[in-house]
Amino acid sequence: MTDRTYLDWPFFTAGHRALAARAEAWAQAHAERLADEHDVDASCRRLVAAMGEDGLLDLAVPKPGGRLDVRSLCLMRDILGRHAGLADFAFAMQGLGTGAITLFGTDAQRAQWLPPVRAGASLAAFALSERDAGSDVAALATTARRDGDAWVLDGEKTWISNGGIAGHYVTFARTGEAPGTRGLSAFIVPADAPGLHIAARIDTIAPHPLATLRFEGCRVPDANLIGVPGQGFRIAMSVLDVFRSTVGAAALGLARRALDEALRHARSRTLFGAPLSDLQMTQAALADMATEVDAAALLVYRAAWTKDAGAERVTREASMAKLYATEAAQRVVDRAVQIHGGLGVTKGNKVEELYREVRALRIYEGASEVQRIVIARALMDGMN
Repeated sequence: MTDRTYLDWPFFTAGHRALAARAEAWAQAHAERLADEHDVDASCRRLVAAMGEDGLLDLAVPKPGGRLDVRSLCLMRDILGRHAGLADFAFAMQGLGTGAITLFGTDAQRAQWLPPVRAGASLAAFALSERDAGSDVAALATTARRDGDAWVLDGEKTWISNGGIAGHYVTFARTGEAPGTRGLSAFIVPADAPGLHIAARIDTIAPHPLATLRFEGCRVPDANLIGVPGQGFRIAMSVLDVFRSTVGAAALGLARRALDEALRHARSRTLFGAPLSDLQMTQAALADMATEVDAAALLVYRAAWTKDAGAERVTREASMAKLYATEAAQRVVDRAVQIHGGLGVTKGNKVEELYREVRALRIYEGASEVQRIVIARALMDGMN
């Protein structure tokens, strides 16, 4: 039932269309079967292992000589998100948690840390957010000081995806080369590093593995520094520049599934002696949903194509894609719930699950309000 005509858009090559078919077949066979929100840790391990075994993680963690193709990442998240939110999460975190190493790591770092993540044998994490420093990266308080041939980290990170189950955490800390964002650096912190503690696991409305990390005199060797001291902000923003569009793609997948479920229910539900889909109000809602899905897809895949075409930065395009796609997905899912009536808020119904899944996407990797600031600043900078 899902519309696939978007694959004929000029954003995509024959290789992308073949990937979409492969991803769809994999998702139909495995995504919902392996995802269980009652045991998210085990589910994520199962999903990552299966993706690694079938080679899908090569897209998120490129082999030597490869690169991150944003259209491929978006297609995967679009398709996986439509089938199971946890499957999308598991795939995305393998890329986000290694993106800094892929883009800025040394050959030795890539050789050590990427293969087990690519194979699905180890989970990856991206530790940027803090309680008082989420969207405002300049406010990060976690510190790292050099001590001989090592670095010592102190502080806390929170809302860290894969927290408690990751094999490593790409962690951003203040090293003090300059004020604000110019004094941050990035480190690879193994899960078993002395001084790293899982301070708390975090429960959310759509269960995902999240945790608060505490660093207390946590020592990592100098070889685990990514790039050079003071480069952390550039590293973090470059990674987000790649993956922010893919958050929009995940939202797009949720919206597509909501539209599918709404269409199915509207055709089968009888009201006043006729299908619910015969009512003009229902038709108007479905038309609005379909329009928002296509509009979101255009913005997402424009941003992805622009990056793949060689643009150094796509901050404006990625922010527009993330902002519109996540906000539109919230509206589409809400309409699907409304069309389902009481069933829409009943546990075990797919649209109820989508309603819980979609909400966080408007917050993580830059809340919608922050995306509006980013877009406005890009517009004003372009007018100078």
